[in-house]
Amino acid sequence: MPAYVFEVDHPKETLVIFGGFDSYLEEWFPLIFFLRDRGYNIVAFEGPGQGGALEEFGLKMTHEWEKPVSAILDYFDLRSVTLIGISLGGGLAIRATAYEPRITHVVCYDILPDFLDVALHTMPPAIRALIRMLIRIEAKPILNWCFRHLVMPRSLLVEWGIKQGMHVMGAATPFDLFKKISQYHTKNVSHLVSQDVLLCAGSEDHYVPINQLYLQLRLLTNAKSVTVRLFTYKEHAQNHCQIGNLGLSLTTITNWIEQQQTKEQNS
Repeated sequence: MPAYVFEVDHPKETLVIFGGFDSYLEEWFPLIFFLRDRGYNIVAFEGPGQGGALEEFGLKMTHEWEKPVSAILDYFDLRSVTLIGISLGGGLAIRATAYEPRITHVVCYDILPDFLDVALHTMPPAIRALIRMLIRIEAKPILNWCFRHLVMPRSLLVEWGIKQGMHVMGAATPFDLFKKISQYHTKNVSHLVSQDVLLCAGSEDHYVPINQLYLQLRLLTNAKSVTVRLFTYKEHAQNHCQIGNLGLSLTTITNWIEQQQTKEQNS
């Protein structure tokens, strides 16, 4: 897995950062440099299904994100870190945090507790229900026929999304893709998270519907603390991962990390 390390003198803490679905770390360099300049050591990596891990080493994406995160912590001998997951990484970060006690704080930058729900949310309710039923009853030929002959020919964007998803996930057919996507959820692991959690969301996110924020919030029943920050249109930060006002979102994240550190020092 490709990884970048950025170090500063007298670091406040170490932040471990990764992206989301078919992510490349280079797209997050401005974010990484901002955090480094605020006094943090940074370890940023591309896990399975992302960047060089996929294109150079053929690692397909996995929902068991605790495995790449633990490998990074082991390799760099990190004992206490704040984990930051971007986009789909927000859901993957919850999964990793549930199994990794070396993570003391986790930032979900965006939240994504149910990838299948997000992938289907722009479709009409009847179509969403049909796809879920076909997945549940293992109706692989029917679902594949529907996508290949009815859905994908109608939209180049949908066709690209399905084919790119199959590439990233290592899925041979649309059915296999949706079957894999259905594994990307946090409902069976969120209760294991006992650390401090920051949930960041855009009020008009075009990828992730707002119900995902409320779902993730309800699932975190045993977290040490949960902070929610909903960014709005008036702040020019309503979009996915607050594209439009990254400075506000990053300042929010660093202020939250420093607040957790202050609480720990005073306790």
